[in-house]
Amino acid sequence: MELTNALRKTIQSLDTVKGRRATSLFMAEGTKCVLELIPFFKLNCLIATSEWIDQHKIADIESDNVIVSGRGEIRKISRLTTPRDVIAVFEIPESVDLPCDLTERLVIALDRVQDPGNLGTIMRIADWFGVTDIIASNDTADCFNPKVVQATMGAIGRVKIHYVDSLADTLAGLSASMPVYGTFLDGKNIFDVPLSPTGVIVMGNEGTGISDAVARAVTSRLLIPPYPAGSDTVESLNVSMATAITVAEFRRRQY
Repeated sequence: MELTNALRKTIQSLDTVKGRRATSLFMAEGTKCVLELIPFFKLNCLIATSEWIDQHKIADIESDNVIVSGRGEIRKISRLTTPRDVIAVFEIPESVDLPCDLTERLVIALDRVQDPGNLGTIMRIADWFGVTDIIASNDTADCFNPKVVQATMGAIGRVKIHYVDSLADTLAGLSASMPVYGTFLDGKNIFDVPLSPTGVIVMGNEGTGISDAVARAVTSRLLIPPYPAGSDTVESLNVSMATAITVAEFRRRQY
């Protein structure tokens, strides 16, 4: 296999949603990210320096899928400020239906989270705390965006995102059998209220928070309070930071 001009153009197209949808491919860069994802996704091709290939003997990779390249060529197709010695292109798997029974799980739901870095970090947080499923509105960032993939640091292989046409309707259906939590400025102090070990935790858009339609499906409104209470602080927390605090508190109650 060779690094042809056609392949270069294909890899460069993966920076856009249109390109990923047209090819059903996504890319990952860097040793840790690539090695983490190889067991979970079908490899289309791996482009690496000869030194990297010699150092990382991967039995499951067919030689036909490996392209030996210099750092200069890798730099031309890299999306990183500091290019690494390896780039992998994987096939995007077919979408996975939402599990039929979520009542025994802790699940995250994302309402229009649009920053790729935030989404990738949230997936990494989910992986750390054993959350394997995320429900997301269709206008949430694409999880196969290269910036998302890099930010997950491999978590995208273990955490599944289920995009739904109507997050409000999906949560309304789930609320009949499990609690649906959301973070709001007028919610109850998360550190003082009972929390179920299972349920859905809804996190909202970076600028506008949880939409009114989705808020109507929330059965318990939570607040991450500033310290000390009533003090002048920043207006709000970054959504990925708020997710980490919220999920950590749910898990802390289980220890």
